[in-house]
Amino acid sequence: MVGIMKRKWNDKKVLILGLSKSGISAAKYLSSRGADCYITEFKPSDDKELIEELEKEGIKVETGRHSDEFINDSYIAITSPGVPPKSEIFQKLKEKNIPVIGEVELAYLESNSPFIAITGTNGKTTTTYLTSHILSSEYNAPVCGNIGVPPTSLIDKNPDYLVCETSSFQLATAPTFKPQIACFLTFTPDHIDWHGGLDKYFEAKISLFKDYKQPAYAVFNGADETIYKFAQSYGGEKFIYSKELDKNCCYIKNNAIYFKRREEEEIIKLSEIPLVGEHNWQNTMCAIIIAKLTGISTEHIKEQIKSFKPVEHRIEYTAEVNGKKFYNDSKATNPEASFVAIKAFEGKSLTLIAGGRDKNTDLTEFCTDYINKYVSTAILIGEAAQRFKENMEKNGFNNIINANSLEEAIDISLTLNNEIVLLSPACASYDMFNSYEHRGEVFKDYVKSKL
Repeated sequence: MVGIMKRKWNDKKVLILGLSKSGISAAKYLSSRGADCYITEFKPSDDKELIEELEKEGIKVETGRHSDEFINDSYIAITSPGVPPKSEIFQKLKEKNIPVIGEVELAYLESNSPFIAITGTNGKTTTTYLTSHILSSEYNAPVCGNIGVPPTSLIDKNPDYLVCETSSFQLATAPTFKPQIACFLTFTPDHIDWHGGLDKYFEAKISLFKDYKQPAYAVFNGADETIYKFAQSYGGEKFIYSKELDKNCCYIKNNAIYFKRREEEEIIKLSEIPLVGEHNWQNTMCAIIIAKLTGISTEHIKEQIKSFKPVEHRIEYTAEVNGKKFYNDSKATNPEASFVAIKAFEGKSLTLIAGGRDKNTDLTEFCTDYINKYVSTAILIGEAAQRFKENMEKNGFNNIINANSLEEAIDISLTLNNEIVLLSPACASYDMFNSYEHRGEVFKDYVKSKL
């Protein structure tokens, strides 16, 4: 049961790893409960205003190091998702027998609100927002987690549900986290270095469903072969989407989405869904199952889906300029995320703007199954441009243009005759931008300046 392991925090020394949103939220929450909080950040920081604000609340902060003074005698450490388990600080804590948990785990232990956990390589953010939007018709069900809202910041508001996007990083440091509903959307290689191998990445994902952590309901994507294989061996109560089964499923038939627990019921026609692409129909089916399990009426589900606005930076319609429709998919930071965006425009002439900081993932499938089949022209930017160009040419695609900046890429796209211009970089943003959000904002602002 949620909340049964609440600790007494008075005068306990708690070490917070990372001056991040989740770290700061955990420190503020624990400090308000009487804990003596120490935030240690390995990277230097010049945000004096933030540090002064925290220190006024009695929270100690150090940056540019992890000192023994902060570490020693800690009761527990709360880690931010970005700190890898193989880091030196983790080893120090292990040597000193100081337990380490993540901020999501802390929120689970402290909150009386049931969690809905949504994980997967891609699709998490859209599904999390859509689920929250549907549930908001009858409940207080805010988004939180990897989406940028720390769940510890919501504990005192006592929501009906916490709809939590959960990354593999967060799951790896959540040993007892047991949501009421847990969903596994997609699985493709990502974060391999952080976890130390693909198998360990998969183990982090399926830890949501293992042994004593089994949720009341598990939701699996039947269109993902790896996930469906795991789902078939799963012993708890489960629901499958993207496949029609005898019961407990959600699927597409007659250009509509149907839900079946015992009796079949049409929920919404595909033409009424504002999200673009088959992958988003999958995300919608997952959200429908969650809504049904929490008791939302079919009428409200349909109304809320129809009124949903796509998530920012994920196949986000920006504007039409000179007869070309521009879409911002800056959140696609790996090739697998770009796959679904590219395929969403099947049948249209498409200019793809790609590139950025390379993750050195295999580009064979990206080139042969997506670039060759669906892209008319590729405009490449950033550090990855040359490797992407070489892989595209090696796989038979030659309609490639290099640009020195995102703005130049947009200018070039306006000279072409294609119907759609899609920014879907398949790369991280840090070579040219502060974040994928920053990259997306630059794209949108520059496109709109052409109106």
